[in-house]
Amino acid sequence: MKTNSSLMTVMALAGVIQSAVASDITGKVTLKGTPPPETPITMDATCGKLGTAAITTRRYQVGAEAGLANVFVYVKTGLEGKKFEPKGAPPLLDQVNCVYEPYVSGVMTNQKFNVRNSDPVMHNVHPTPKNPANKEFNLGQPTKGQVNEKSFPAPEILVRFKCDVHPWMFAYVGVVDHPYFAVTDKNGVFTLPSDLPAGTYTIEAFHVKAGAVTQQITVGATEKKSVNFTIDAK
Repeated sequence: MKTNSSLMTVMALAGVIQSAVASDITGKVTLKGTPPPETPITMDATCGKLGTAAITTRRYQVGAEAGLANVFVYVKTGLEGKKFEPKGAPPLLDQVNCVYEPYVSGVMTNQKFNVRNSDPVMHNVHPTPKNPANKEFNLGQPTKGQVNEKSFPAPEILVRFKCDVHPWMFAYVGVVDHPYFAVTDKNGVFTLPSDLPAGTYTIEAFHVKAGAVTQQITVGATEKKSVNFTIDAK
């Protein structure tokens, strides 16, 4: 019992030390300029019966004070050589009312994630990665509630998913080799995981249509820093 108690004390102290040298990074991505209008989507008769709201493309979703949603924000450089393991439940890419949800998301390399069909119609899941290490697949999901587990072995920003059965269905998944990423909410706000070690990093904000912008930052132990980006509409 004494040995176990000592071990628990050491582990607790390690946790305190780890939290004491971690940084918090939050921020906002703002769109500059006027984006092109979204295109209304006409679903087929089967999908049209599933949802009640009219849908459009989701190229630019702009919220309060020009905040830009669906921007993938991640640590691009500064974590080389470090090893990380994914935590928590596998992320979920869902198909609901013939739309992929979420539109933009992220996973770690080799992290298992689930793809689910929540509709009573057939979908197929067809990612088209550009990194040769990430293999393309075309997975049929004919059954409501069907779930398949997948992963990607190599970093890639971003992997496009589509459904060949329903040509308006797209989603994008960022693949990185660490957990320090986030996707901006409806008002362009993001928060990276709070245990980022102190150091100097390049942070990139990547938008599917507008492209990428970067900033280099240095954060100290227990420092809270705001990192804001402006992306031009294209």
